[in-house]
Amino acid sequence: MSISLTEKAAKHVTRYMERRGKGVGLRLGVRTTGCSGLAYKLEYVDEASAEDQVFESHGIKVYVDPKSLPYVDGTELDFAREGLNEGFRFNNPNVKDECGCGESFRI
Repeated sequence: MSISLTEKAAKHVTRYMERRGKGVGLRLGVRTTGCSGLAYKLEYVDEASAEDQVFESHGIKVYVDPKSLPYVDGTELDFAREGLNEGFRFNNPNVKDECGCGESFRI
């Protein structure tokens, strides 16, 4: 099982955590929503939970709860800027289908 970040994503997370002045890493999970069923959720972690699985990539710790792990196993997070838009991109090998708006996915 693995979760990884590209170098660009890791640099973005590092800069943001430095600006926040706190944090131990990034939490990746899923929630039920949208037309395809699941959506990613990302948040900065100030304190880890005992049940979290922890992965480290480019010096960044990524925390995943046990319920989300089967849906995100093997995912690589990238960070991209396109014009005025910027954000994380999820390269998840488990995704079978995505909705037209790109907000949700199905495994």
